[in-house]
Amino acid sequence: MSNRHPLPVENEHPEMPAPSTDPLPVKPPLPEPLTSEQIGAVKERIVDALHKCFDPEIPVNIYELGLIYDITIDPAGAVAVNMTLTSPGCPVAGTLPGDVQRRILPLENVTSAKVDVVWEPQWTPDRMSEAAKLQLGIDD
Repeated sequence: MSNRHPLPVENEHPEMPAPSTDPLPVKPPLPEPLTSEQIGAVKERIVDALHKCFDPEIPVNIYELGLIYDITIDPAGAVAVNMTLTSPGCPVAGTLPGDVQRRILPLENVTSAKVDVVWEPQWTPDRMSEAAKLQLGIDD
């Protein structure tokens, strides 16, 4: 029996940054409220950012996995995200919501980002996009 132990890996998935302990920056208020068109553009940028965020156990981004339940953006640039995890025992339960927040906050016209983990409705593979199911080889 070998006494060798694998070296710890801080970031196995190339698209998922190592958790940061840095405080999130405080952003100034917007000079004017966002229009509905600007809110739509912010939502598109958020979705794009979430396509680069992965659950490290599943090689599909969290948006296509169906982990993002709701994205709300108010005219002041405050973003609220309701998301879930694949299970309550998910090993990234303590870090993934913070990673989502850190990806959203730097975006243009975002003044704050709040991420809440919700458990209703419970996540099932049915919430995955067709692209995610195809990528994982899941048949309906």
